[in-house]
Formats: sequence, C-alpha cells, structure tokens
Amino acid sequence: MMSDRMHQYQSVLLLLACVTISTRLPTTEGLKDLVLAGIFPIKGEGGWAGGVGCYPAAEMALEHVNTQSDLLPGYRLVLHWNDSECEPGKGITILYDLLYNPPQKIMLLGPGCSTVTTTIAEAAKMWNLIVMSYGSSSPALSDRKRFTTFFRTHPSANLNNPAYVQLFKHYGWTKINIIQEAEEVFVSNVEDLERLCKIANIDIVTRQSFLKDPSEAVRNLNRSDARIIVGLFYETPARKVFCEAYKNNLYGKRVVWLIIGWYADNWFEVLDPSVNCTADELRVALEGHLTTESLQRNLNNVTTISGMSTDDFFAALHPKLKGSPQQTPGYVESPLAYDAVWAIAIAFNRTIIELAKHGKLLEDFTYSDEFTKGVLYDSMQNTTFEGVSGRVSFTSEGDRIAETQIEQMHNGVYSILGFYDPYKDVINFRAGFKEHWVGGKHPRDETQMIQQLRTLDRFLFWSMVSLAAFGILLAICCLIFNITHRMRRLIQMSHPNTNNLMLIGIMLCLVTVFLLGLESDNVQNKENDRDRFFSPDNLYPWLCQARVWILMIGFTLSYGSMFAKIWNVHRLSTLAKKESKKVESWQLYSVVGALLAMDVLLLALWTGINPMRMEPHKFPPEEAKDTEDDVEYEPLLEQCVSTNDTIWMGVIFAYKGLFLIFGLFLAYETRSVKIKELNDSRFVGMSIYNVVVLCIITAPVTLIINKQHNAKFAFVALSIMFCCFLSMGVIFVPKVLEIYRRKKGDHNDSKKLDDSLPSREEEEKHQKLLAENEELKKQIQEKEEKVKILNERVRQRAAERARLTKEQEAANSKEEPPQPNRISPPRQTIAAEVARDDRHSDSALPSSTGA
Repeated sequence: MMSDRMHQYQSVLLLLACVTISTRLPTTEGLKDLVLAGIFPIKGEGGWAGGVGCYPAAEMALEHVNTQSDLLPGYRLVLHWNDSECEPGKGITILYDLLYNPPQKIMLLGPGCSTVTTTIAEAAKMWNLIVMSYGSSSPALSDRKRFTTFFRTHPSANLNNPAYVQLFKHYGWTKINIIQEAEEVFVSNVEDLERLCKIANIDIVTRQSFLKDPSEAVRNLNRSDARIIVGLFYETPARKVFCEAYKNNLYGKRVVWLIIGWYADNWFEVLDPSVNCTADELRVALEGHLTTESLQRNLNNVTTISGMSTDDFFAALHPKLKGSPQQTPGYVESPLAYDAVWAIAIAFNRTIIELAKHGKLLEDFTYSDEFTKGVLYDSMQNTTFEGVSGRVSFTSEGDRIAETQIEQMHNGVYSILGFYDPYKDVINFRAGFKEHWVGGKHPRDETQMIQQLRTLDRFLFWSMVSLAAFGILLAICCLIFNITHRMRRLIQMSHPNTNNLMLIGIMLCLVTVFLLGLESDNVQNKENDRDRFFSPDNLYPWLCQARVWILMIGFTLSYGSMFAKIWNVHRLSTLAKKESKKVESWQLYSVVGALLAMDVLLLALWTGINPMRMEPHKFPPEEAKDTEDDVEYEPLLEQCVSTNDTIWMGVIFAYKGLFLIFGLFLAYETRSVKIKELNDSRFVGMSIYNVVVLCIITAPVTLIINKQHNAKFAFVALSIMFCCFLSMGVIFVPKVLEIYRRKKGDHNDSKKLDDSLPSREEEEKHQKLLAENEELKKQIQEKEEKVKILNERVRQRAAERARLTKEQEAANSKEEPPQPNRISPPRQTIAAEVARDDRHSDSALPSSTGA
C-alpha cells in the first residue's frame, strides 16, 4: 500500500512538472522564425578576433530569448552567421551571401570590428536593414547622416568626452589643451570633444597631433603654458609622450593629464626600447593623472531582464568557451553581444505590436519595405532595459549609453574616484574617495587671476569727508547769519537772497566730496572690504549720475550767483549817466535761473541718451609674493563712464569754460567800480578770480592723474573745498567783522557807514547836479558856435565895405564929385543889408546873464 501510494505521488509530481515545463518552454511547432544575419570575427591575422568570446554569448542570448513566453509570442529568433576575419572586403562579401540566400533576413547582428562595420553599416541602408553591432567603438560610426540605420551596444570612444566635460566643470577648468595621435579614431574623438567643450563654454587653447614622434607636440604644449592636457593615443605612443613630458618638465603641481583608461595597469613599466626614460621617470611624470574608461558590465550586479545577474552570466558563459576566459578574445565584450540580442528581441516585440495596428506582419519584411524599417528603427531607438553590461539605451546617433569609470594614479597605483552617469550627466564619486594631487590641491587651468579692487585710503576718505562736513557747517552758519541780519542795510545792499543761493550751491559742492568717495561692491575683495565705504552695486549707476548732477548744479548756484552780481555791476557801470542804476533782485535771479536751466537741460539729455554706468579699469597684473601659489593679482579701479562720454564732457567743459572766462573778464573790467547797490562787488570779483584759477588748474590735472585714485580724490576734494572756503571767507568775513564792530541790537547804520557809503538822497542830488551841468555845457557850446558864425560874417562884411570904398574912390577920381547927400542905389542897398545884419548879430549875442 505504501509503495503504491508513493508511486502514485511520484507520478503526480512528474505530471505537474511536465505541465509546468510545457507552459514555460513553448515548443517549436507553429512558431515563425525571425531570422538575423550575423557577422563575427573568429579567425584572421592582425585583427580583433572578438567573435570567439562574443558568439557564444549571442547564442546563449538566443536560447534565453526564445524561452520567454511573454517576449515574441508565436515567434522564434534564428541567427545565420559567418566569419568576417575582421576584413572589410570579406565582410561585404558575407553580407551579400547572407542577404541574397534564403531565408529573408530582418536585421543584422554585428560586425565586431570597426573597419568592417564602417563598410557594412554604410551599405545596409540600401536594403533598409537595421544594424546592431556589439564590438565597434569608432566615433566615426556616430555620424547619423552617413550611418542612418546603425546601433551598437559597445560604447563609442566618444562616450568618455561627456565625462571629461564634467570633470572640467567639477574642478573649474575652463581652458584645456589636447594632444592626439594621428589616427582616425582619435581625430573623430577630438572633434566630438571640441563640440562638447564649445557647448560648455570651455576653451581649447591648443591642439597638438603627432604621427610617430610626439617630442615637438609636447614642446609646443610646454611653450603654450598648458595646464590641463587631454591625451588621446594608444599605449605605446603614451610611453613616448610621457617621456617627453618628463624631459620638458610638463608635470607636477601645475599640470594634470587626462588619458585613456583601457591600458594595462602596469603599462608604463613595460620595457620599450623606443622610450628613452626609465619606469621611475615615467611614474614621476604620471603622478596624479586621471583616466576614463567605459564600463562593459553591470556594477550593481542586480538581476537583469534575462533573470540573471552579471556574475550569473559569466558563470553560465564559462562552460561555453573553448579556453580560459582571460585568454579568450572578446571575453570582456561578451556582455555586449548578449545584450545586443536582447535589444533586438525587445525591438522586434514592439515592432510586431505597431505593425499589427496597420495590418502588417514583421515576417513579411522585404529589403524594399521602408515602412517596416521605420517602425523597427523607432522601436530600437526607444529600447531601454537593464542588461548584464549595464543599463542599455541608445542616443539619437545610435550609440550605447554607458557609465564611465574615472581613476587616478597615486604612487604608481590606480584608484577609482567615481563613475560618470550618462543618464543624469553627473559624476558619482565613491564614498570616502580621496584625491591625491601634487602640492595638495588640484592644478588650475591657468595662473589664477584674482581681481583686487583699488579702494580709497580710509584715512584719506574720512579726512576729506570731515573737512567737507566742516565746510557745510560753516555754510549753514553763514546762511543763518545772512538770514538773521537781513534787515541791516549792509546786508541788504549785498542782496542776501543771492548770497543764500551761493551758500546752497557751496553746500551741494561739498556734498559731492562725500559722493566721490563712495565705491561699489561689485568685486569680491574681502581683504579690503573693511577699508571701504561702499554703495550697493545696483545703485552705483545712480551714484554716478548723482555726482555729476549735484556738482554741476552746486557749481552753477554758487558761481552763477557771483556771476550775476558781477554782470550787473558791469551793466550799471556802462549805463548812461541819466539812466537809473537801481539793481532789482529779479535781475540777479533771472541770470542764475537761466544758467541753471541750461545745466538741467544738458544733464537731462546726457542722462536720457547715454546714462552713466560703472566700468572697472584693469591694470597690468601683479605677481603674488608666493610664486609657487600660481596666483597673480589684477588691480581694478572703478570708473563712471557712459557712451560718448568724451563728447558730453567736451560740451560741458566748453560751456563752463566760456562761463568762467566771461566771468573773469567782467571781474577784471569792474575791478575799480564801486556800486552802492552791490556793496560787495569787489569781494565777489576776488572770489571769481580764485574760482577760475582753481578750475583751470584742476581740470587738466584731474585728467592726468585719472588712474591714481587716491591722488585724484584728494586733489579734486581739496580743490572743491578750497574754492568753497575761499568764497565764503572773502564774501562773508568782511560782513561778519563789520557787524561785529557795531553795537549789539542796533540795526541802523552808524556814522562810519554813512561816511564810507553815500546816502540814497545824496546820490540822487549828485546825479541831478551832474545832469544840470551837462545841460549847461551843451548850451555854452551852442552859444560859442553862434559867436563864431557871427564873427565870420562881420569879417566878411568888413571886407565887403573896404572893397566898396576902394571902388568908390576910384570912380570919384575919374568923374565929378558927386552931389552931397546922394547915394547910388546899389550902395544904399548894401548899406541897408549890413545894418540889418549888424542888428541881427547883436540880438543873437548871449546876454551877460546867460553867460
């Protein structure tokens, strides 16, 4: 009984096992074949025989794919392949044989050699055939215009370039140098690196290439002061390059090399007769250099889409190899061939679904079927999965996206720093990783230029500001004095309101001293920040405008008030004697207002058309005291500039220059004129002399010392303050002293003031007498003219009488004596006219009273 039951139990278990196997492993009956054309390099001389390790991996992938019930249901993947021997000519022959012999091939797996792939992938588009390569790394295959249907699971040699760019960004390198071997693979690689660097705003300073001897290329790098150097060359030329680097001292704390990482770990210790350096010398030159290498296995060792981890894959592959894994060509690339088959299967699965929507079948594909080719291309482009070689996905160029391993050499040993993740475009540094740099820190891409702002000396700034504040206080005191004593005649006759305008202008000019010392905070210079009195950077353009506006308006109010007075003095001194010489306040205000309006108009146009901005002026760099630190300091000086500022300054200088010269002319012309209505005109003239002289000196000197910030600030500040102090002293000190000599509380003029200055009544009486005297002089001159005319007539009449007398005597001597008392008519007429003229002349003579 027990044996029968055991037998029945075993039968049930066997039946359940058979049912389970039948559900998981579909039979081949009724399955449609999807045939792949395969090309593997197995034999041949001088080429890569990677097919020895890759074909068993591809065969194992076919077995695993065909056992998946949810992948390609109703279909089976079949591979028809041949050996290309890594020869382009034989490879194209095999392609023709595979394509034109049944069955119909839907896709091509391979080739493994880049030279064969270049030929086949370019021709495959003629048959609308998608190509999936597992071993080609040439960057030239990334040209989508040339290889329109090409994909590969082997990372492109260009895949290291994004890792390079991220390293540049991580260490802040913006200038790099490149040295390459003159091989097609490296030329394409460098071109892609240049493209990425351009996008990342990284400059390639120099690019050197060599064919066999790298000595000249290395010397050129040294002459160009290369710091960050990317080297692209094979292992044997690498030893020659670093031997030359050692000879040219192109290594150490200022230089870092980035080279390919797929060399053997002890590649620099290999005995090479063509290299004239020892292994120790090469180790010195290589200290601290970085390497990059694309990963070809899943580092996480997770379960992949096939249900195996990477370790499981290699464990399953080893029995299928004919020799030891280390001696099997293509063993390292075998995960790529395995994942290539899985990528094809997943793309086929998607294509079948898409074609069904259009009533098409994948097995009906022909070499002229562009529609199916397009659907299969899109499916392959969107394929992504976790494979034994890592995450599998493709770029728009058909390249495999894989992680890049970054290593650094320290004391002749490579250590892993981290991995570049192409999906996130970041470098994931290993936890606890430690960089080892010669000198203790990573090199710079060039001598570090530290911008150092030249700031005003703190003591100088506060000294000038203190003096300016004292001047403002004096101006306020003068303003209070002027307002307090405005009812005194001495102050009234100096037009106190005009003097108030002058004081306001002086205060504005002194405020400018403070504004000239303010600086922006646009340059980080913590060493000098404590010695600066800075303004926020975003307000600095407004500060530039404020300096010009306040200084020009202050100058116009102060100097313009003095100009208005001296102009009125000159006007009154040239008036006719009988004209009124009274000075009205509005006349002074109108002059100052007109000058101020011109300033406002000019400044408004300048600000509106070409507003001011802050622009630092750079001086020649200065080397740091510690030359080993590879640092230079670049002095900067803040300046307020604007577009066409030369033109605007020229207009202002010309306008103000004429203004000053004209004021100087008026002051000179009126130097001895005394006008009662402007009793401080002589003091105003003295102030004008001083202001003009100082302005003439200050303007050119300021332009000469424009780049010497301390000297310029001190000179301009002292010039402004000297003008202001001098003007206030010359104009207000005499008034203060005069008021001080008077009695307290007495707002009337003293006798001394009456003596020194005539009263208004006396001035009017004097003017009236002068006018009467002028009138009398005119009358006397008229009388004298009439006397001259009458005397001339008397002389003429006397001459006429003498002539007539002579004629009469001559006539009497010839004729009888005329009758007494008888006068000829002509003689009577003449006598009458003479008598009439005599009476008229007598009446025209001035009387004694009139004389």
